[in-house]
Amino acid sequence: MARFKNKRSHRKKRIYLLSFLVVVILFGVWFSTTNIYKFAKGYLAYKTDSTSTFVQETKAQASPTLNKKEELYPTRPEIGEEIGELYIPKLNATLPIYHGTNEDELEKGVGHFAGSVLPGENDNSVLSGHRDTVFRKLGEVGEGDELIVRTSAGEFTYKVNKVRIVDEDDRTVIVPKPRATLTVSTCYPFNFIGSAPERYVLVAHLISK
Repeated sequence: MARFKNKRSHRKKRIYLLSFLVVVILFGVWFSTTNIYKFAKGYLAYKTDSTSTFVQETKAQASPTLNKKEELYPTRPEIGEEIGELYIPKLNATLPIYHGTNEDELEKGVGHFAGSVLPGENDNSVLSGHRDTVFRKLGEVGEGDELIVRTSAGEFTYKVNKVRIVDEDDRTVIVPKPRATLTVSTCYPFNFIGSAPERYVLVAHLISK
């Protein structure tokens, strides 16, 4: 009888042990599968993110304008350099524009005040010229007339909204403006003999580009 009980007890121990081993094996399989899945998911996410970052960096290097606003003029002109032309439909006149307002530039055409923005840019772009050469008939141009500037950045059309007569030393001609503006000035009166005491000024706003 005792021998039978020992066999029965031994059999129960074997069953418990086998059950425990099965549980351990199943847990190990589940744990391994779960971690392999997490690893695979993490690795895939890492590779996808890395690939996406690489593509974005490659695009940014190939096209820097993706990261910053494109400028109308990547490089600024040098003093004396021709930067474009001014077309005045009212006069059917096309005049070359040079960067700078020294006598060297004004003898060749219209001068662009170097301290102002370039045509087409926001703020005040200032042009000047002699009344006895390029701007001989500028007095015929007034409110409502168009002024068209063509440069390497494109064609910019301005419409005159104000005509001013100011003293020769009036610095309000070159002050900043809240919008894209073209200010064109020349000596005044047009028929004055000698150094004219005033300036004829056209103030025009950009209407298309």
